[in-house]
Amino acid sequence: MTIFQNVPLLAALFGILLAQFIKIPVTYFFTRKLDWTLMTSTGSMPSSHSAAVTSLTTAIAFEHGLDSTLFAVSAIFAVIVMFDATGIRYQAGQQAVIINQMRIDFQTFVEEAKGWQKKDEEQKIEELKTLLGHKPSEVFVGALLGIFISVIIYTVIL
Repeated sequence: MTIFQNVPLLAALFGILLAQFIKIPVTYFFTRKLDWTLMTSTGSMPSSHSAAVTSLTTAIAFEHGLDSTLFAVSAIFAVIVMFDATGIRYQAGQQAVIINQMRIDFQTFVEEAKGWQKKDEEQKIEELKTLLGHKPSEVFVGALLGIFISVIIYTVIL
């Protein structure tokens, strides 16, 4: 099948998988907790979005050149994705932190005011996802990872 010969696509997919996998030991290093759910979660170090788009863009540069229209489209796409990861998605995650705290505070108020029976914490609050986006450092490391992947593929493997 020709799709398996599409090196830019494969490089981008490998970038996503590698970045998601790297999140596990990085998080373990800082928290001493092994969390395999990071393989399918958003946020954290490094950004798999950045790794994917920079790997794709670098691979396109190798195949079509820096002066190609395809590279220009891919480069602008990469900038938009990384800007979104550090901007809108990161801010949405920060807002989720505040909203979750407000929900906890309201829950505490209601318990004290009406003497609600104690329930399991999981039954009380289903928290909003707070790791939606990335810090600039997470995007930068993800971008470097993506570039590194395509450079290795095109200079060492192919």
